[in-house]
Amino acid sequence: SFEGRVEVYHDGKWGTICDDQWDDRDAEVVCRQLGLSGNPKALSWAHYGQGSGPILLDEVQCSGNELSLDQCKKSDWGQQNCDHIEDAGVSCDPFTVLSFPFSLLAEGTVRLAGGRSPSEGRVEVYYNGDWGTVCDDGWTDLGAQVVCRQLGFR
Repeated sequence: SFEGRVEVYHDGKWGTICDDQWDDRDAEVVCRQLGLSGNPKALSWAHYGQGSGPILLDEVQCSGNELSLDQCKKSDWGQQNCDHIEDAGVSCDPFTVLSFPFSLLAEGTVRLAGGRSPSEGRVEVYYNGDWGTVCDDGWTDLGAQVVCRQLGFR
């Protein structure tokens, strides 16, 4: 419900968006337009599967402050040079709280990112004002159990 292939409705039909120039600023606008908060991530190369029908938008370049994709710089509707293998996707991860100032996050706070559900994903740690990943050198089930407990999973 918070991630998938991005499709737009224009001129009576649904279509996809090509991932040329697709980035997290574009994802931020999509999440805002859908009324979703969290950590917007742009995904490319048909990460959520290839669509069918027309590819309606290409070269989308949002600043990240727009209220809808229609306000972003982009090619004209239907003007594109892509195949569906380049369909754009977005994750609006609601389990990452961005509504708080980062200064309220404690050093060592953990989150999961990029998973298919809230209980799986890449382990990220908040440190020195930024999120970073955890290297898997020496990573064991014990480390995974600690992270799961920190996140409230049993």
